[in-house]
Amino acid sequence: MKTSISLSIFCFAFLISNLQTYSCTNFLVTKGASVDGSTMISYNADAGGFMEPLYYLPAADHKPEDSVEVYEWDTGKYLGKIKQVPHTYKVVGLMNEFQVSIGETTFGGRSTLTDTSGKARLDYGSLMQIALQRSKTAREAIKTMGALTAEYGYMSSGESMSIADPNEVWIFEIIAKGSNELGAVWVARRVPDGYVCAHANKARISEVPLNDPENCIFAPDVIKFAEKMKFWAPDSGKFSFCDIYCPEEPGELLFCEGRVWSLFRHAAPSMNLSADYWRAVKGAKPYPLWIKPDKKLSVTDVISFMRDHFEGTEYDLSKGFAAGPFNLPYRWKGLVWKLDGDSVNSYGWERPISTQQTCFSFISQMRSWLPNAIGGIHWYGVDDNFQNVYMPLYCCMDKQPKSLASGFVYDFNPDAAIWVFNLVSNLCYTKYSHAIKDVQAVQSELETKFRNFQPAVETAALALYEKDPKMAVSYLSDYSVSQVEQTVSRWKELWREMLMKYNDGYINDVNKNRGRTPKSSFYGQEFLRQCILERPDYYQVKWREPKK
Repeated sequence: MKTSISLSIFCFAFLISNLQTYSCTNFLVTKGASVDGSTMISYNADAGGFMEPLYYLPAADHKPEDSVEVYEWDTGKYLGKIKQVPHTYKVVGLMNEFQVSIGETTFGGRSTLTDTSGKARLDYGSLMQIALQRSKTAREAIKTMGALTAEYGYMSSGESMSIADPNEVWIFEIIAKGSNELGAVWVARRVPDGYVCAHANKARISEVPLNDPENCIFAPDVIKFAEKMKFWAPDSGKFSFCDIYCPEEPGELLFCEGRVWSLFRHAAPSMNLSADYWRAVKGAKPYPLWIKPDKKLSVTDVISFMRDHFEGTEYDLSKGFAAGPFNLPYRWKGLVWKLDGDSVNSYGWERPISTQQTCFSFISQMRSWLPNAIGGIHWYGVDDNFQNVYMPLYCCMDKQPKSLASGFVYDFNPDAAIWVFNLVSNLCYTKYSHAIKDVQAVQSELETKFRNFQPAVETAALALYEKDPKMAVSYLSDYSVSQVEQTVSRWKELWREMLMKYNDGYINDVNKNRGRTPKSSFYGQEFLRQCILERPDYYQVKWREPKK
């Protein structure tokens, strides 16, 4: 199997710089596409050198003269102040108390449109968090973000966002207007009920229906601005947001649309979607913005979709020499690489959904038939989502789990969940084909427990809610916190077990014969064959003739 693709060297430098730092993946599920009528969005927050605590902000009342100090999410840089509103809502992670949730992926787009003037006061992270503090519905969040960027500007590169509430699911795409004009151009499309959608660092909204406000909302100048900048003219063909503001390059197809293809192949195998588009075959047809899944999906289905390395396809990253002796389905960054002496070609690894540099990920589940306090669950995990545990955080939580309240890449903390999970995953990478089985056994044990507990927990919460909603909030907060801390404690124990089991290249059951009978982990046959091909005679154990 060929595991790299030759790419032109110069045409996607801006895209790659964004992908190396901000590569993320989202999957969106409408009510009619889920088994129980939930809406769902998933989000992997992927960035090298990125760790941060769970975002938690209690609801609060504010005075008329109050303001909000805004800091850029990625760098912590102070951007300025904006006006505060009289009341802000509770936010847990990227979900608020009204079951509104937001996720994102950076598409970059035209580099000339990034606002570097220093005047814009909002970046993509602050925009999401502030919208959640001020919105009771997804539609309201979209309009809030549009109004905020019009007034205060937008300094990030292009972003795709998933925005959902218990009834509606939207995909929203936004890009700044450059350094000479404050504001942003954007468009939002409502995903039709019964359908699913996906985005992964490439703008995907093409058509902008101008006379369908129920299903499409957009900046007033989304088309006029493109005309003014000479990106598009009425006589040049149909207006397409993604093609105009994020022109297609082969690199973004390989690194981005492959993840959309893989999510869609899981959701609707019957479509038999061709890989040609994401493999950058000229003339290949783009994937639809949304599709109808073959069957209705559960939270468990969505979790499994997000734990993907192209398994079961010819692009499976656990296969081939590049996977190393233990079938590791990860490729250390960067995505693009060159060979010494070759000044013409660049090469790139496939970029899977599940990746080692994930800081946190979630599946937000919103349910319209339950009170908000019970209906909204942020299934939340830290680190590589193939090896994480999705823990239930109810959107009503009135406190932050201690192990999720800390965790920074520059400060090792053995009690922070993100570091505990990194201890396990980084150990697992060294003997992957063996060690991943240990991880998955405990992962399944915990996630199965959460699923089995959920009906009883919510039945009890509903009974409490009918008597006193505050009691239900307290109960669900205690439950969420306890499950997080129990999970982190169990993961610490797993790390201890694995450290002993895989010490010094062995597989050792230390409970047998006091650990004195370890077995070799050794290497896979494909790796050994490559060793022989590289040095055909060198490794043979035989009598050799004297050198002449």
